[in-house]
Amino acid sequence: MNDDRPHSRNVGYQRVDAGYLDRRRLRRGAAGWVLLAGLGVSSVISGDFAGWNFGLAHGGWGGLLVATALMATMYTCMVFGLAELASAMPVAGAGYGFARRALGPLGGFATGTAILVEYTIAPAAIAVFIGGYVEALGLFGLTNSWPVYLACYAIFVGVHLRGVGEALRLVFAVTAVAVVALVVFVVGMAPRFDPGRLFDIPPTDAAGASPFLPFGVTGVFAALVYGIWFFLAVESVPLAAEETRDPGRDLPRGIVAATVVLLGLAALILVVAPGAAGSAAIARSDNPLPHAVVVASGGVTPLSQFVNHVGLAGLVASFFSIIYAYSRQLFALSRAGYLPRWLSLTGRRRTPYTALLVPGTVGFLLAACVGDGERLINVAVFGATLSYVLMTLSHIVLRVREPDLPRPYRTPGGIVTTGVALVLAVAAVIATFLVDPTAALVTAGIVVVALAYFWFHSRHRLVADAPEEEFAAVARAERDLA
Repeated sequence: MNDDRPHSRNVGYQRVDAGYLDRRRLRRGAAGWVLLAGLGVSSVISGDFAGWNFGLAHGGWGGLLVATALMATMYTCMVFGLAELASAMPVAGAGYGFARRALGPLGGFATGTAILVEYTIAPAAIAVFIGGYVEALGLFGLTNSWPVYLACYAIFVGVHLRGVGEALRLVFAVTAVAVVALVVFVVGMAPRFDPGRLFDIPPTDAAGASPFLPFGVTGVFAALVYGIWFFLAVESVPLAAEETRDPGRDLPRGIVAATVVLLGLAALILVVAPGAAGSAAIARSDNPLPHAVVVASGGVTPLSQFVNHVGLAGLVASFFSIIYAYSRQLFALSRAGYLPRWLSLTGRRRTPYTALLVPGTVGFLLAACVGDGERLINVAVFGATLSYVLMTLSHIVLRVREPDLPRPYRTPGGIVTTGVALVLAVAAVIATFLVDPTAALVTAGIVVVALAYFWFHSRHRLVADAPEEEFAAVARAERDLA
């Protein structure tokens, strides 16, 4: 039955039974700001262990340095905006919910789809890197990594099915181990640092090429994709809104604290790893930190073995955390009717089991069939950057259109801050086409297909009682009264 309330413009709402939301309820009060900060760091920390170094092959150290500085600026500015939006609208849909209120149902679904692409593909890329680390260690005598991918998804999806509190506490402990590994790496390699090794990639004949920018100015744009890998998925913290004790206070504190930690780690790794081993040596490595130790030391050492073994904790932490993120994004979109509703069912432990299992299956198949971590990164990054454009735009729109919206936290600098993030996010979207047009087009195709599904099917079957839709309904009613 359609709901003909005034806010149902351009979409159709269907009534649901009284138990609909009760069968789709998360466990509240499971996380404070410390666990949220841990979730933010853990979602990203794999990027310090692998992935970022491919930017050396596209931009050289100077190009990657500039690209990382630009992306660090983008993320910092965006995080301030997301902290404000999360405090004002603490819903599991997070970025989709923010864009739903600012840009309407089509803009909200586009944002949610882009985020879902990012969070489904990123774990597949991380699984490939985990497989690379396991093979480098010679564990279990594996010559093909698909059993590693399967084990990763089976074990860590299983932990999430146990409950959010257990999952967040475990990921916090694993993240602490990973941070220790990074600190040990930096301390152990610092004595071998030589500034000259940063610039050992010879200049090409590209426009503006130099020892600092061996691939010229275009190399900076190409490296943006990999500078993002130092921060990719920190924006997932607001997805825990409905499971947070005090969203108005804890969400801003958690996401900002996580960003500060990540900025420091990115600076250390970007300088020390290529400065000790040489940029050329690690530019194409699937496990750059252990490889950097081996190159700098002239062979396998206790430090390389330690970083290799314990470095798995960083990859596992991000893999584990992004599973949480994709499940909550899929849960929110399904609960509101944008995607099939059975995907948002929760079990006895209040975990969205179908939203955990379905993307996990897709991710495993992608890792096993594609097996190319760099290609998967590029797909995930395109989805991420598209969502960043829409989320920062949403902050600007809501600041202008709804200045009186209660905001427990306000972005320093207001729309100027998120305006900077918006410009840099657009540049990052363009950069994905420079690096890997195929990956960008594949991701764009997925988004277009999803939008077609929305336009011809799900927009007529939305659920008005979903929290994100209720927020939008209240906003529209207030505007109509005004």
